[in-house]
Amino acid sequence: MRSKFVVAVHMMLSLMKRMQTPMNKTTSTSSGHTLNSTILREYDIRGIVGDTVNADDYRAIGRAMGAIVADRVGGRGTVTVGYDGRLSSPELEAALVDGLLSSGHDVVRVGLGPTPMLYLATDMLEADAGLMVTGSHNPPNYNGLKSVVGGKPFYGEDIQKLGEVCRAGKFVNGAGKVTDKPFLENYVERIAQNFVCDPDLRVAWDPGNGAAGDATRLLTERISGHHVLINEEIDGTFPAHHPDPTVEENLVQLKELVAANDCDLGIAFDGDGDRIGVIDGRGRVLWGDQLMVFWARDVLQTTPGATIIADVKASQTLFDEIDRMGGNPMMWCTGHSLIKSKMSETGAPLAGEMSGHIFFADQYYGFDDALYAATRLLTIVGNADKSLAEMRDDLPSVVNTPELRFECDDIRKFEVIKEVKERLADLDGITVHDMDGVRVQSDDGWWLLRASNTQAVLVARCEAQDTAKLTGLMETLCSQLRLSGVEPPDFGV
Repeated sequence: MRSKFVVAVHMMLSLMKRMQTPMNKTTSTSSGHTLNSTILREYDIRGIVGDTVNADDYRAIGRAMGAIVADRVGGRGTVTVGYDGRLSSPELEAALVDGLLSSGHDVVRVGLGPTPMLYLATDMLEADAGLMVTGSHNPPNYNGLKSVVGGKPFYGEDIQKLGEVCRAGKFVNGAGKVTDKPFLENYVERIAQNFVCDPDLRVAWDPGNGAAGDATRLLTERISGHHVLINEEIDGTFPAHHPDPTVEENLVQLKELVAANDCDLGIAFDGDGDRIGVIDGRGRVLWGDQLMVFWARDVLQTTPGATIIADVKASQTLFDEIDRMGGNPMMWCTGHSLIKSKMSETGAPLAGEMSGHIFFADQYYGFDDALYAATRLLTIVGNADKSLAEMRDDLPSVVNTPELRFECDDIRKFEVIKEVKERLADLDGITVHDMDGVRVQSDDGWWLLRASNTQAVLVARCEAQDTAKLTGLMETLCSQLRLSGVEPPDFGV
């Protein structure tokens, strides 16, 4: 076994040799690398480590991304790289960095932290691209990559092109240099900037052992108020619960913490800190579209008439409230990359998804950042003459389901949506929004069916004015699924 000294010398000599080699834009097809097609999703890369994705894939992805960045900037560029708290992330991050360096780009390693930390570092350091190794809210054996290139989300056709570059081996050669610049302190400092929490506010926090754990601890140490934390230690096995705050069973501990400490509200984050979950002082979940009403009201006070974007899963109440408050409501596709691109196109200061991705361009950078969204919520609650629970009670009353998710083959799920859409085309008395799946509006309310872009599942949701109408909508939805040979889970109808 080689000593650590010999290994270090070997790595140094290898790096020096590469640094003496200028970037060579000639491409070669002899070293192509084929990625598993299932990892190339609509707006990020996601797979099962050791099954559909591994370190060699990340090295090839680094080289392919290096070629793409070189083409866009016309040569050598700078790329920031971060990683989340999953057990596989350090190895995959190292392979990704190696691929980028061998493409001649300079790499700034910003370290372990939430995905929005990587976004912020990319912006503040004026890097040409930013790559985040993260499995987001998926199970521990998953990992992936979220990317921004040239200040814009890297998704859709870009991701498919990356796969093609890998397969064809159309890489560029060179020797970049690497710099370690941990960015967590800078990130927390920016989040806390100009934010003063009501000293009487009592807040419970649950980062879910995800990548936002250290950031949550540092933030709560810097601000006023009474704060209690659980599961703040980063642990890629997620021992307490699955890191997805859109699933209510994952919020049980937070509810108990709020009750035990008489807190005004509780805040949870997903595995990489770009999605927020909230419960009020009575232990009730406030979903992303309910919270968006409060954020929209705040933004519209200073930006009247602004466009506010929400995804197709959002309650009609949100769109109606934005309109009532003088804003311009816009329904758009689900997906963080798709939402960010639409924000840039429309100049919207705020956008949000039912899943808890919240995007502030108002006083911030337009990317999804759960910690920043939390500070904006705490500011609203701290300045209100009502509790969050009372604010929730003031919202118009509707009856709806949470996100109903059920397994469906990755190929078949898109075919099902197409079949349902074709059957609905000949029906009267409904309005169909089909920018992302099918959202069917009628006098009774609406129902939605769409294919997830991150998992092999179909997603459904229904909303009506009363329980009887909701039951009718769910029956219609289940009927459409059965017509496509999909037996829906027991929705209670």
